[in-house]
Amino acid sequence: MTDTFEALLIRDKDNPKASLTKLSLSDLPDLPVLVRVDYSSLNYKDGLSVTGKGRIARRFPMVPGIDIAGTVVESASEAFRPGDKVIANGNGMSETEWGAYSAYQRLKPEWLMPQPEGLTQKQAMAIGTAGYTAALCVNQLLAWGVVSPEEGKVLVTGAAGGVGSYAVALLASLGFGVTASTGRPETHAYLRQLGASDFIDRRELSEAGKPLQAERWTGAVDSVGSTTLANVLAQTVYGGAVTACGLAGGADLPATVMPHILRSVALIGVDSVMAPRKRREAAWRLLQTQLSPEQIALATEGEVGLADLPKAAEEILAGKVRGRVVVKVS
Repeated sequence: MTDTFEALLIRDKDNPKASLTKLSLSDLPDLPVLVRVDYSSLNYKDGLSVTGKGRIARRFPMVPGIDIAGTVVESASEAFRPGDKVIANGNGMSETEWGAYSAYQRLKPEWLMPQPEGLTQKQAMAIGTAGYTAALCVNQLLAWGVVSPEEGKVLVTGAAGGVGSYAVALLASLGFGVTASTGRPETHAYLRQLGASDFIDRRELSEAGKPLQAERWTGAVDSVGSTTLANVLAQTVYGGAVTACGLAGGADLPATVMPHILRSVALIGVDSVMAPRKRREAAWRLLQTQLSPEQIALATEGEVGLADLPKAAEEILAGKVRGRVVVKVS
């Protein structure tokens, strides 16, 4: 183990952009499990954090990065031993707790899960929070009970992004007819390979519409928010459900209660940061059983190191990233 190692660090609130620096083990938080961070990933939230454009960090200094796949080096917890392969995501990392973009990190044992069987570290991070969030959304739709392949089409907004890509793949593998909403026609072939059968231009959903519109979707996974989500709710069939997990289009919701009280449409919020362990485990089981190595590879755009991460963060915020970017940390 080297005396110093590379990390991305946000120094203070007046300079919220992350920069490459050197840390030592003594700089890390005083937590029970020391992990060598082998891989991480780049999510939209990470883009906001690394660039400083989203003001994600709430204490300083802060190491950003919400996904970890690593190897236990030291452990004061009986739950994990040196050499164990583990994953972690959410739990305040990059907000109030130091995160993944550091070659070593100290973590609480309750944040850690054993690396899912059948997945390599790189595959686990190619899935990462984006795929895990998609799985949480899909499981919530299934748990709602009336959203089934026989009922009709499901919609995925932001379909070419990380969450959208995996939502398309998971829903298609479960037998649903999936309509993908995207503003990038050049991604249609990619999304069709993941399982999308129809497409809708995101502009059709981003302009203000009537409180109730023609019924089109039995269910939906939305990562856009704002007017897009309002239109999706207005177009969902009687008894359908929409899971909301993102706000790439805005945090507002210019909608009415009409779809909910006249069509019994459910809006289900999905949080990936503090989701209880049972939901986390169920999401990873869905990912393990429903995704093929080919789908994971297809959804992975590339791999970057810590030095190239700030540039990649700008690109994901600009909508130039298709699918997932894996980060090689150690």
